[in-house]
Amino acid sequence: MALTHFHARLVRMTFPVWMVGVLLPCVLTIPASGQAVPRVVVPTGTRSVDPVRPVSPTSRILYPWKTFVTCTVFWIGERPSGRNYTPNNKSSWDQQWVANFGGYDDPDPANRIANHTTGDFRPKSFIPKLNPFYVALPYNDVAGFGRHKPEASRVIPWFSRMRPAPGETVCKGRWIQIFRGGRSCYGQWEDCGPWVTDDWEFVFGNKPPKTRENGAAGIDLSPAVRDYLGLKSGEKVHWRFVEAGQVPYGPWKKYGQADPSKAGPDLVAQQKYLEYLRKLRDEQFLKKPLNQLQN
Repeated sequence: MALTHFHARLVRMTFPVWMVGVLLPCVLTIPASGQAVPRVVVPTGTRSVDPVRPVSPTSRILYPWKTFVTCTVFWIGERPSGRNYTPNNKSSWDQQWVANFGGYDDPDPANRIANHTTGDFRPKSFIPKLNPFYVALPYNDVAGFGRHKPEASRVIPWFSRMRPAPGETVCKGRWIQIFRGGRSCYGQWEDCGPWVTDDWEFVFGNKPPKTRENGAAGIDLSPAVRDYLGLKSGEKVHWRFVEAGQVPYGPWKKYGQADPSKAGPDLVAQQKYLEYLRKLRDEQFLKKPLNQLQN
C-alpha cells in the first residue's frame, strides 16, 4: 500500500492524558486495521498553566513507542509444552520465582480474579507477594556471574544512571506501559523472552523482533495484564519504557511493591524532595514570632 494511500485512511481522535503533572491531548492515529497508535501532542500556545511541584528529572524522560508488536501470554510456574521447552519456575534473574511470587500464577480465567472496580487481578488461591503485572522482553543484560553483555552499557538508556555492580541487572523491575484498545496498562520487566534473550536491536533500537516464532512475538504478558487489557495471545499491542515516577496508581501497584530499603533513583529523589520541604517548613516555623507560635 502506498504511503499516501495509507495516510488517506487514517482517523484521528483526541483525548486528554496526564504527563508530568500537565494535562495534554493525546492523538490516536487509527489506521485501516482499526488499532490505535498512541501519540502525545504538546500544545504550543501561550496559555499559562498552574505551577506544578518540581519532579525528578527522570520523570520528564519519554521513551519511544514500539508499535503493533505481537504479544504472547506467559505465567509464573508455566510448564514446558509444545515447542516451549523452558519452564517458568524460575526467571532469568530470579532462581526462586514461584516461591517468591507466592505460588503458581494460574492463567485459567476460572481460577482468577479480574475486577476493574476493586483493582484485583490475581489468582484466587493466594495473595501474590510480587507484582502480578509482569512482562518479559527478549533481552538479558547479564552475560554471566560478575559481567554484563558487551553492548549493555552502550544501548540501555538508564545503564550509566544506575551504576550497577559488575553483572548486576539494570533491566529487572523496569516499568513498561502497554497500550491496546484505548486503554493503558503498566507492568514490570521480570523475565527474558519470548524465544531469544539477545535482541537489543528491538528492545532498545528501532528494528522489528528478531524471532519469527509465534508471529514474530516481541513481548510476553502476564495473565493480569491480559485480563486488564482484555486481550488474547497473538494480538498486537504497543509498548514503551516509562520511569517509575511516571507510573500512575492502579492495580499494578496493589501487590508486591519493592522494599523501601531497596529504593531506586526515582524514589530516592522523591524522598530527598520531601526532606527539603520539611526543612523549609521548619525554617519558616522558627522565624515566626513567639506570640504567633502560642496562638
